[in-house]
Amino acid sequence: MEDATKKHQHHSMIEHAGEKSLAEVNGSIEVPKNGSFLRRLFAFSGPGALVAVGYMDPGNWVTSIKGGAAYHYLLLSVILISSLIAMLLQYMAGKLGIVKQEDLAQATGNRTNLFGRIALWLMTEFALIATDIAEVVGGAIALSLLFGWPLLVTVFLTAFDVIILLLLMKFGFRKIEAIVMTLILTILLVFAYLTILSRPDWMAVVGNYVPRPKTMSMSSVQGLDSPLYLSAGIIGATVMPHNLYLHSSISQTRKVNHDDPAEVKDAIKLMTWDSNLQLTLAFFINSMLLIVGAALFFGHATELDGFHQLYDALNDHNIAGAIASPVLSTLFALALLASGQNSTITGTLTGEIIMEGFLHFRIPMWLRRVITRGIAITPVLIIAILYGGNESKMDALIESTQVFLSIALPFSMAPLIYFTSSKKIMGNFANSAWVKWVGWLCFAALTAINVFLVYNMFAG
Repeated sequence: MEDATKKHQHHSMIEHAGEKSLAEVNGSIEVPKNGSFLRRLFAFSGPGALVAVGYMDPGNWVTSIKGGAAYHYLLLSVILISSLIAMLLQYMAGKLGIVKQEDLAQATGNRTNLFGRIALWLMTEFALIATDIAEVVGGAIALSLLFGWPLLVTVFLTAFDVIILLLLMKFGFRKIEAIVMTLILTILLVFAYLTILSRPDWMAVVGNYVPRPKTMSMSSVQGLDSPLYLSAGIIGATVMPHNLYLHSSISQTRKVNHDDPAEVKDAIKLMTWDSNLQLTLAFFINSMLLIVGAALFFGHATELDGFHQLYDALNDHNIAGAIASPVLSTLFALALLASGQNSTITGTLTGEIIMEGFLHFRIPMWLRRVITRGIAITPVLIIAILYGGNESKMDALIESTQVFLSIALPFSMAPLIYFTSSKKIMGNFANSAWVKWVGWLCFAALTAINVFLVYNMFAG
C-alpha cells in the first residue's frame, strides 16, 4: 500500500511538473532573434519592473526616511548592500524560471513530499498576506491624506483594486508591465523633485555609500533606535520572499527556444540586464527616500513615526523649512498611492503562482484576490474600528508584518540557492562557485539579521 502511495505521488509530481506557470501568459511575448541588443532588451524588459516594485513598497518608506532623519546619510551604504543582494537573488530566480521552465513554487513543490509542500505553501501564503496588509495600510492612508476621507472608508476602498487588475489582464501582460513601469516612474519623479528641493550635501551622500564601522555600532543609541537596528530594518524589510516566486514565473513570459542552449543563455543575459536596470531604479528611489529624510528631517526622527506624520512634516515650515508646502505633501501622498497599487498588482500575481506551484490547484483570479484581500483587510478594519484610525496602531501592524516577512525569507532563499547551484538540476547553467558561496553568505547574513530583528521586537 505504501509503495502504491509513493508511486502515485511520483506520477502526480511528473504530471504536474509539465504545467506552465501563469499558463495564460507563459511564452506569450515574442523576442526578436536577430535584432540589435537594445531592441531585444526592450522586448525582454518588463518582468524586472514588477520585481522592483517589491523593493519600494509602502513597508520600506518609513524605515528609510526615519533612517535619514535619525542618522543623516550614514545608512546609505546599507541601501547599496541591500540592492546588490537583491540583484543576486533575482538573477537566480529569473534564471531558474528560464532554464527549468518552473517557478520557485513548482520547483520546491515538485521536490518535496505532501507535508513539505503544504507547510511551505502556508508559510509563503501568510508572508503574502503580511505584504498585502502593508499595502492596504499604505493605500488607505494615501487616499485618506489626498481626499480627507475617514480611514475606515479608504480601507474598504482598497478592496476594489481587484477590478483594476482584472481589467488589465484582459489587455495582456505587456500592458500590466507598462502600467507598473509608469507608476514606478511617477514615484521616481516625485522623489527626484523632493530630493532636489531639499538641497542635500552631495559630498556626504556619495561618501556614505562606503560602509563604515559606525553603521554597525550600537554605542551611540541603544535598542530599537540604534544604527544597527535601523540597518537591519532596511535590509530585512527590503528583500521580500514573494519576489523570488514572482520573478521565477514572469521570466517565462518571453518566448524562448529551450532546445537551443545559445538562445537560453541569451535569454538569461537579457533577463539579468532587465532585472538589474529596474533594481537600480529601486536603489535610486530608496536612496532618495533616505536622502530626503536626512536633508529635511534630520533631528526630527521621533516626530516621524508614520505616513501621516511625514505628510504633515512636508507641510510644516518648522520641520521642512522654507520649501514646506501643500504641493510637496500632496506629491508624497500620490507617490505612496502609486507604490501601494503597484504592490497590489504583483501580490495578486504571486498569489496565483504559489497556489498553483505548491498545491497544483487553480481558482479564478478574482476569487483568489477577494480571499487574500479579505484576509488582509480584516486586521486593518479591526484596528480602524477599535482605535478610530489611530495611525500608531497601523504602524505597529506594519511593523508586525515585517517581522513575519523576516521569518519567512530564509524558507524561500535556501531552496532558490540550492536549486540554482545544483548541476543535477540546472546542468551547465548552474551557479558558478563564487555566485553559490556569495549566495549562501547572503543567506546566512540575512537570516542572522532577521533573527536579530525578531529578538529585538519581542525583547524591546
